[in-house]
Amino acid sequence: MELHRGRGTLPLAIICVVGGTMVLVAGEGWLLRTLAALGIVVVGGAALVGAVRPFRFVIGPEGLDVRRPGLRGTYRWERFDALALDDRARLVGVPGPDLGLRATARHPRDGRPAVELLDLTQVRETPDEVAAALARYAGGRFTDARTSPGRWLPGMEIAFTTALRGYEKRQVDGLVGRALDVLAAGGPAERRAARAEIEQARAGGIEVALRGYDSGQVDAALDALCAALAEESDQEATT
Repeated sequence: MELHRGRGTLPLAIICVVGGTMVLVAGEGWLLRTLAALGIVVVGGAALVGAVRPFRFVIGPEGLDVRRPGLRGTYRWERFDALALDDRARLVGVPGPDLGLRATARHPRDGRPAVELLDLTQVRETPDEVAAALARYAGGRFTDARTSPGRWLPGMEIAFTTALRGYEKRQVDGLVGRALDVLAAGGPAERRAARAEIEQARAGGIEVALRGYDSGQVDAALDALCAALAEESDQEATT
């Protein structure tokens, strides 16, 4: 799947450059107006350069073929430990030890250092289309982390609101995210391990933060997840 850069900023950039240039060429008016026109030309020119700069981003069976500022080359799937699409419509990848890319972001589920591979607001394809291609080609390395974990639990409405003293958000996101991933694609052993991880975290006491997730909502979600993990494991064990 080849992605195409959006052209939303191109018309505005052209207008800024042309309009500012016309004011400068006229050469009349106050110094302040001239300086403002010069600033508009500079900003519009920078946006114009960005809009016409070479761009290539292809998602395929072997990996990613990328040509954009800061990234250039073919990156095979096995060179990433994980990839994820976050709530800000950013595709991030956790690089393997031999990839040699500087971390500029974090994995939305477990906080591992990651590289921002693409801002999907800058391409014409929708995040759903990109997520479908990544799920098809990257397989288990890819996680679509855009959806609130609470809405993924059947029959439950969990908002995970922020409380003055609640459960630490990153720890909860990691527990819930890993459990949901296992429910979606893991086997009985993985489900037992995910349930054990939740139970151990609760037994040891989930960290409390000044502004964390509402503890009652999180407890309800973890109860439901443990029940679902146990049920799925039992069902597979009897088949």
